[in-house]
Amino acid sequence: MLSLKKAATALVSMAGVTPAFAAWDLNMPKGVTDLSTKIYDLHMLIFWVCVVIAVVVFGAMIYSIWKFRKSQGAVADTQLTHSTRVEVVWTVIPVVILVAMAVPAAKTLIDIEDTRNTDISIKVTGYQWKWHYDYMDAGVSFFSTLSRDADAARQLKSGVDPNSVPNYLLDVDRPLVIPAGKKVRLLVTANDVIHAWWVPDFGMKKDAIPGFVNEMWIRVDARKTGLYRGQCTELCGRDHGFMPIVVEVKSPEEYEAWLKSQQEVARQARAGDASTVVQAN
Repeated sequence: MLSLKKAATALVSMAGVTPAFAAWDLNMPKGVTDLSTKIYDLHMLIFWVCVVIAVVVFGAMIYSIWKFRKSQGAVADTQLTHSTRVEVVWTVIPVVILVAMAVPAAKTLIDIEDTRNTDISIKVTGYQWKWHYDYMDAGVSFFSTLSRDADAARQLKSGVDPNSVPNYLLDVDRPLVIPAGKKVRLLVTANDVIHAWWVPDFGMKKDAIPGFVNEMWIRVDARKTGLYRGQCTELCGRDHGFMPIVVEVKSPEEYEAWLKSQQEVARQARAGDASTVVQAN
């Protein structure tokens, strides 16, 4: 009786958290970029092909089991039979299905690797445990690290409740800024160990490998400005879990204004460094 009461209590408590489970999305997210939309469409196409195949195959199995059951007088055939026609059919049909599925898959893969005609190129370098962004040909570069409040909360015996920190372990001091509606090429590499740059809403992930440069491109829908968060997805060391990625997508006009302000900051920093060298000499 006691075990039944415990089971009933557990069921009641589970019923109380159903809203949290209702927020789960079991399907692949569509994302906000051209590539994430194409990948989602390909995923759904293959999914429905698999659903149709499953319905046909399992439907035939269930019908055969029900129609030719022993209780209805069905007798098993003890002699093996051979039909060349049947073997040809069940070989040709899967081949046709696979070829038909391969065509859109190959097209999507080609689109993923097509980094031509990009508007902006940004070099992304992974460090333990931060990211460095270099806007090539723009003279702007900076490091992006875990935000100070999250970094303080993660320390042992800090006395700070992580739940009180907004976007705990998913916020940075300086986000990567890109314009919406523009094709942005990312040149991804690393300075020490293997990292991986991944933002789920962009539908893409690339390994950052020391000595190698991997390419990827993103173009965010012009209507989808805002903040998008991700993480390093390689086990890059003891602080791997404290290496978030934040991308701020601005309108083209806001991006140009931001870029000009950053170029001015960089110019002043270089002028300050030059004056310091002159004074030292």
